Order: sequence, then C-alpha cells, then structure tokens
Amino acid sequence: MTRASATGAFVVGFDRDAGPNAVVRAVAPGGESVQTLQIVAGDYDVQHIHGLGGRSTAKASPELEARIAWERRRKQAAFASLAEREDFTAGFVMPVAYTRISGRFGGQRIFGGVPRPPHYGLDMAAPRGTAVYAPAGGIVTLAENDLLYEGGLITIDHGQGLVSAYLHLSRINVLRGQVVRQGELIGAVGATGRATGPHLCWRMTWRGRHMNPMLMVGARAPA
Repeated sequence: MTRASATGAFVVGFDRDAGPNAVVRAVAPGGESVQTLQIVAGDYDVQHIHGLGGRSTAKASPELEARIAWERRRKQAAFASLAEREDFTAGFVMPVAYTRISGRFGGQRIFGGVPRPPHYGLDMAAPRGTAVYAPAGGIVTLAENDLLYEGGLITIDHGQGLVSAYLHLSRINVLRGQVVRQGELIGAVGATGRATGPHLCWRMTWRGRHMNPMLMVGARAPA
C-alpha cells in the first residue's frame, strides 16, 4: 500500500516474476476506483549449465561474516527509504550517456537443475571513469566507497519508495542525505567490488520489488 503525494501522484512497481494480473485500488475521501492490470511476462536470458561440480562449502571467517552482515543492514535501510517526494513524475533518463548493454535485467543461471537468484541489474559497459548522472531527482540514501560485493555504491530514493542503485563505481560525488537533480553528476563507472570489468550495474526497487530500470526511461506521469 502507498499514499499519493499532495498533488495526487503515486507510483507502484511489480517484481520480475509478478503476474499475470494485479488489482490496483485507489481510495479517496470522495470514493474509490478499482482497476485490474494485466502484467506481461518479461523476456529473460536463462542459461542451463550442466556438468559442474558442487559449489564450495568453505565458510567465511567471523570477521568477513560480520562485515557482510553490517553492509547488508546498511543496504536494507537504504532500500527501505520512503521519502515524501515525487521526483519520479518527471521521468527518467539514462545514467550513462554512451554505453553498451552487457547484461540484461532478469538474467538467470540454472546449475544442474538448481536455479540461482536472478540478476536484478542492468549492466552497462563503459570505460573506467565514465560519468554517471542521476537519471531522476531524489535524495541519496547511501553513498559508500568500498562495499564487498558492490564496491562503490549509491542509492537514490525518487519518492514513495522507488529507489535506484548504482554499483561498482570508481568515484562517488555525492553524500548520504544530499538532494540531487536529474542529470546531476553523481559518480563514475568502475570495476570495484565483485566486478570482472568496468561497467555500471543499474538497479531499481519499489518497496522490495525488483524492477527493470529501463522500463522507467522516458516514462512520465500523466499530465
């Protein structure tokens, strides 16, 4: 459930595997409106991989486990942000001007019949140091330089829990709590954290639901 802004704007998001339909109920002092939406299934890259040995069962050290847990709490808090903003109404632009899509949202590998978690990011290959811009306005909820998996990470709440994330950054130009405008420089492409080469991994969630950020590019609120 979400609450509309003072101007009546609201946003809802659906997860990668949501469907086939959803009921949206809008309640106002004068009554309510109910609509049933059909959700079109996404086209995702799925790889079936056979003949590999079992995964390593080696345990992380207590120090590493503590670091992972601390970072997880920081990220969970950032993605749980519910800023009373409506920056999402102005639409989104690409965070990198010139890029090659090196990994589509939602891709998944299945090892010996056992599915791994999907990749919930859009990978955008670009040279190290390439400028990364805020695709929409919002408030920065996390800006960390050296996370274990994500490396340099920025998260931005665009309002009502619509949060975008930018992973593997080589440079961070913003601070937690800073308000940014669409098109503002926020960082630079890198290969920090668990990355095999320089690229930007762009992610987006709405209240814990993983969304394809490309679906928001060019989308604007109705006039």
